[in-house]
Order: sequence, then C-alpha cells, then structure tokens
Amino acid sequence: MAASTDSQDSPRKRHAIELFEGLPNSYHAMGALLSFGQDPRWRRMVVEAIAAGPGERVLDVATGTGLVALAHAKRGAEVVALDQSEAMLSVARASFANHPDIEERASFVLGEAERLPFADGEFDALSFTYLLRYVDDRLATMRELVRVVKPGGRIAMLEFGVPAAPPLRAAWRLYTRAGLPALGRLASRPWFEAGRFLGPSIERLHAEEPDMAALWRASGISDVRLARPSFGAGLVLCGRRGDQPV
Repeated sequence: MAASTDSQDSPRKRHAIELFEGLPNSYHAMGALLSFGQDPRWRRMVVEAIAAGPGERVLDVATGTGLVALAHAKRGAEVVALDQSEAMLSVARASFANHPDIEERASFVLGEAERLPFADGEFDALSFTYLLRYVDDRLATMRELVRVVKPGGRIAMLEFGVPAAPPLRAAWRLYTRAGLPALGRLASRPWFEAGRFLGPSIERLHAEEPDMAALWRASGISDVRLARPSFGAGLVLCGRRGDQPV
C-alpha cells in the first residue's frame, strides 16, 4: 500500500517544486560546477552500487534530469525515471533522445516518492538522489520506496553530507552559506535561491536524521553500507530489501 502522507499539500513539497522550476536547462553544468566536479562522481557511485544489467528493471526516483537513469540504461537495464517536476522530466527525455540506441529502454513518470504508482516488488533495483530533504515523513517515504523493490533487490541513495572534522565543517559551512549563493547569483535568480537554500537544508536533514543507516534499516533494508566521499561532503548509502513485508 502506498504511503499515506498527504504530500500534495505540504509546504515543503510545494517549495521544492517551485525551487527547481528554473533550474533544469543548466542543471548538469551547474551541479558539477557548484560541487567542484564531485556530483558526477557521487552519481557514478550510486550506479555502481546498483550494478544493473540487461533484463533488470530499475526505478530511479527523483530522477531530475535523468543522469543516473541514463547510466543505468547504458548498462543494459530497463529504467523507469520518476520525478515530481515536469520541467526536469522534459530535460531527462531530451537526454535520452540523444541516445537512440537506449532510448527505448526508458519510460518517464510524473509522480511523487511518497505515492509510487507501482505494484509491490515490481523492480529489481531502485535508486534515488537528493530526495529526503524534500519529504515530510522520511520513514514512510523510505518504506514506500522499499515496497516496490523485490526482496533482495538493491537500493542506493545519494545525498549531500556534512563533513565531521571541525576545520572541514567550518570551510563547508562558509562555502554553502556564502559561496553557493554568490556563484548562483552569477548564473541566475533561480540558482541564487537554490544556493541560498542548499546549505541550511543539508544541515537540517542531518540534524533531524543523524543516523541515516538506522533510518534505512527501520524501513526494511538490510546489508546497509554507507560511504562519505569528498571528505564527507557526499553521502552514498546502499543496501538490499529484506525478506520481511514492508
């Protein structure tokens, strides 16, 4: 059964949709620039953790402009790319259109992570990127994600992290509070707003969820592994759906 969160009326959800409306066309380049080239590397870690192959069906939630979904498809998997933003999905479709040899292996769904329009155990694997900062009930959302994966299926996530070492954390906070908004302002008003929002939202997530692995285990995921690349500025988790009902 889908999660019961009434996400359509959530201020957090509405803000996320509005925040990303002006970003899709420059998302690839700006994401790499603002992360000093680390975002593409982190996404590759997610793809490698899923390790999708021919004949497997993978759901990529919060697909954005489809970078991770495209990488899954290049490995031979059938991919369903889901996002709540039609603007983002439009760019994802265009990215796949540039690869006619794999375009037929992808489908695109406008939808929410809290209410997935899929049957229980429908997918061999699931990935999601930068999602949990934008949902109100993280445990319910995680259980909904796990629900649509087959028992034993792989699950992987990418999120921003906060460096643990005090000197690195201080530098990170300075960059996210001052550097990101300044660089965003040079690009566009939407990127300025995104840059201003990002640092506080990341810290809020980790303050509210200090043990992300525990959240995963509570949602029915086993064999949870956590990596903190780039001195802790990234957070990559992977695991498998357990055998018990979600």
